[in-house]
Amino acid sequence: MKTHFFITLVLLLSAFPLLTDAKDIAYIDITSPDARKINIAVPWFVNNEQPEQLQLYGKDLADTLGKSLSFHGIFSIIPSSQYGKSQNTNWKAIGADFVVLGNYSLSANGVRMEIRLLDVAGGDMLMGKRYNGTRNHEQRMLYKFADAVIEAMTGQNGIASSQIAFVSDQNGFKEIYLTDILGKQIRQITRHKNLVVSPRFLPGGNFLTYTSYHSGNQNLYITDLRQNKTTRALSRRKGMNLAPAWSPDGNKMILTLSKDGNPDLFMCDRKGKIIKQLTNRSGINVSPTWSPDGKSIAFVSDRSGTPQIYIMNLKSGKVQRITFQGRENAEPNWSPKGDLIAYSSLINGSYQIFTTQPKASRSPRQVTSGSGHHESPSWSPDGKQILFSYRDGKSQKIYAILKNGSNMRKLFNSRGNQTYPRWTTTSTK
Repeated sequence: MKTHFFITLVLLLSAFPLLTDAKDIAYIDITSPDARKINIAVPWFVNNEQPEQLQLYGKDLADTLGKSLSFHGIFSIIPSSQYGKSQNTNWKAIGADFVVLGNYSLSANGVRMEIRLLDVAGGDMLMGKRYNGTRNHEQRMLYKFADAVIEAMTGQNGIASSQIAFVSDQNGFKEIYLTDILGKQIRQITRHKNLVVSPRFLPGGNFLTYTSYHSGNQNLYITDLRQNKTTRALSRRKGMNLAPAWSPDGNKMILTLSKDGNPDLFMCDRKGKIIKQLTNRSGINVSPTWSPDGKSIAFVSDRSGTPQIYIMNLKSGKVQRITFQGRENAEPNWSPKGDLIAYSSLINGSYQIFTTQPKASRSPRQVTSGSGHHESPSWSPDGKQILFSYRDGKSQKIYAILKNGSNMRKLFNSRGNQTYPRWTTTSTK
């Protein structure tokens, strides 16, 4: 029996880009403050065997697809109540720019979907795809269609198929969980029944590292997310073995070790063998994040007296401080585009998310505001959104926001507190 499920993608007709001449394409920038959201309708999917009768399964399919499109910040979904849920509607009259029409067939072996994207103004079909799979993979099919639509609109891969790791205490212990972007399928990854922190994906999203205290020491472990096998230790050195940053090729990591007393940064290979020590007792050195080009890292050090963010050129070893505002600046995360670093900063008693260019001369930009703590920022695979944990009152939940500070929202409701969110560095295929 195969351990992986492959979804077959077959074009209904030829799938055309939104504009046929590549040099004339004007992609949408969702982070532009002047960008208008596109009005799109996603009516209930229709059962091919009973096309005259709308069914709740068709509603669920449409709702999931609509939410996955809306998640990207481009679309405003027109409520189905405005047009009676039907696919036979005067779309222009309700102000739709685009409409997605879907139908499906159910069988003992699974589900088959046919989904079309229509341009209301021109009346043309811009994209058509057919998906076959089991009922357990219906969400994956819908996410793949959403990603295809986003790529056509923006020129970049969508992030609906990406995954998010986080720590939750919903079962009494802080364990790591994995979820899709809408929180529809939450899967528990660790079962150590102890404190687990700092999940970190390897490039590609198939492997995850984390630090666990279950053995009595802060050991570093790795697990294959494609299988339910026992995890293995990468570093069991005395003291801290914490929060590795993985190189873009996934062959090296930089982590914090305190084996000699002081928390310092070490470069190790994929098996945990030390290649090089990068810092040497210049204060506490933690939270490394690798630049997308593999040439530099950003990290946190208190060598100046307070936690601040520094950049190190890995070839020369030269270190430069880049944050000078705020009492504490921590948890840097380098954008996959390479142009910005997100971090948390203690401002007026609350942690807020900021972004800055990786240069000391640039002024940081505050992304979040208001009461409560905004912590542990993590970039989306497309570099347009930031994931973080938000605490307002007693509970702590996972939120996301566009990098321009708009569209802040809670991703899902789940028992307990959720912390240390981490986005896959690439969209999961």
